[in-house]
Amino acid sequence: MLTNSRLVHQAHDHGRCINAALTRALDLCVERKARMTPTREAVLRLLWQSHQPLGAYQLQDQLATLLDKTIAPPTVYRAIEFLLQLGLIHRIASLNAYIGCPFPNSDHSNLFMICNNCGSAAEVAHASINELLQTASDKANFTLQSQTLELFGLCPQCASIENESK
Repeated sequence: MLTNSRLVHQAHDHGRCINAALTRALDLCVERKARMTPTREAVLRLLWQSHQPLGAYQLQDQLATLLDKTIAPPTVYRAIEFLLQLGLIHRIASLNAYIGCPFPNSDHSNLFMICNNCGSAAEVAHASINELLQTASDKANFTLQSQTLELFGLCPQCASIENESK
């Protein structure tokens, strides 16, 4: 059971979710004097369209469709790098894919729960996990600079469907 945690992937108004992410991103750009170009915004919007991580080439294809023009891979990678640097997205290494961050500009666990069935991913912030990792790092005199944990299983919707079919 996750206590003292913030679970992102719950039933919600997805349009409102996307708008909130874009508002946070624009506020962060103003704060850091960074420029949110139309391409960067489009990539961020695509990453928030669903809670499924997308690879760079998937983003390239969707961006080309959205903008109705050919998009070069370096354009997508520059947008991804910008969004990563601002903490607006995360890279999920095992999938070589990216997902929007609901907690930009804050310290959090980078704990992802990824559904093996539908591919959705939920990010969880959990203070106890942060403390555990920091304690383990301190005991080893290791300077922890970043962390990412990926858990694979079934999301509530897929688990429900699986249980119904039994």
